[in-house]
Amino acid sequence: MKLSKAAFLLSAALVAGAPLAAPAPAAAQSADTIYVPLFTYRTGAFAGSGIPIANGMRDYLTLLNERDGGIGGVKLVIEECETSYDAKKGLECYEAVKPKSPVMVNPWSTGTTLPLIPRAAVDKIPVLSMAYGLSSSAKGETFPWIFNPPATYWDGFTQILQYIAEQEGGGVEKLKGLKIGYIFLDASFGREPLPLIDKLSKELGFEAKLYPVAASDMQNQSSQWLSVRRDRPNYMILYGWGALNPTAINEAVRTGFPMEKFISIWWPSEDDAAGAGPGAAGFKTLNWHAVGADFPLHQDIRTHVVDKGLSQTAPDKIGQVLYNRGVYNSMLIAEAIRKAQEITGKKVVTGEDVRRGLENLNIDEARLEEIGLGGFTSPVKLTCADHNGHFPTFVQRWDGDSYEKITDYAPPLSQYVLPLLEEDAKAFAERNAPWPARTEPCDN
Repeated sequence: MKLSKAAFLLSAALVAGAPLAAPAPAAAQSADTIYVPLFTYRTGAFAGSGIPIANGMRDYLTLLNERDGGIGGVKLVIEECETSYDAKKGLECYEAVKPKSPVMVNPWSTGTTLPLIPRAAVDKIPVLSMAYGLSSSAKGETFPWIFNPPATYWDGFTQILQYIAEQEGGGVEKLKGLKIGYIFLDASFGREPLPLIDKLSKELGFEAKLYPVAASDMQNQSSQWLSVRRDRPNYMILYGWGALNPTAINEAVRTGFPMEKFISIWWPSEDDAAGAGPGAAGFKTLNWHAVGADFPLHQDIRTHVVDKGLSQTAPDKIGQVLYNRGVYNSMLIAEAIRKAQEITGKKVVTGEDVRRGLENLNIDEARLEEIGLGGFTSPVKLTCADHNGHFPTFVQRWDGDSYEKITDYAPPLSQYVLPLLEEDAKAFAERNAPWPARTEPCDN
């Protein structure tokens, strides 16, 4: 397919990271392409987190176009829309891409994801909120158009609790009597685990100390860390993003909080930790995929994308934790499209087809080897009922130069999470009544 001059200029602008300006639908997709928009944020207070993820996502999909001619012989049209991690701008991006028949959207913001949940079924556009968003949207019977593999924020919190209990010498009974601090972005993302924290603190007997940080104060957390110093929690848990993360790590070092007892959900980058200097050694995060570029897929990205000048990624950033997070996200996109082609027998698939592809996603170890990511992550399998998988994660430790894996993969405490997710999904549907009953066919 030859692009029109307008489409070519649009593509060139987007490769440079320019925001999508909602061009006419014909410029974005034709009958022989598959349209994949990427909601990204390369500007603003969250750009430090957003840029490497955007690069990883785009490089992976560009690789498929350059090396393979797309997916199943169909080229991908890849467009970025700049959201600045602002929910209002995210919704504007959604309205801009909706007329162009996207096969899915990736909001990359819990604040944008939440208002898209009721729209997805109406617009027939699946939403992939990979390891973020509404935790209970894992329940496919209630949310047939929303997918959030490989783990929810609720899963992640229990995995951190489980690790803390192990450091205390046993199972969750060891949490009783502990004081656990929770410092978080005071927005939809950071508030998402609060119902779980409230219930588990009562059930397991630990005291939860909450330290919310407003988006406007991410780089000024002195009052929160004064409270931490006063409260003297046994452990601190971080749910941060953008400039919040390096500031929190810096403040922890400055106030003398023991870094071995500071553990985060899976978002802090190498830059976030390195900025605090040698004192940050010992800081820990969850992860579910490898860090590093020693995989055949990364070499292909270098050869077919970076070396051709088709990437914005600095060569030394390939393989860092958030770059690989973007790679993982686009692996899910690509494999869902591939599965949709397989199920339907169609080459050019729709959002409705890709929703089925996501519900039948089965990326086993053999497939990971074929992709060039053998050993990169654990297998991924989704079903009609389970849109998340609640897959295991591991703990990685910052050693002063890089993250090193220090534990085996461990599953979440599903005996606590799953019943609460069921309750929350039911409550969400009741709050948004009349919530439609699932009518989408199930292939598994």
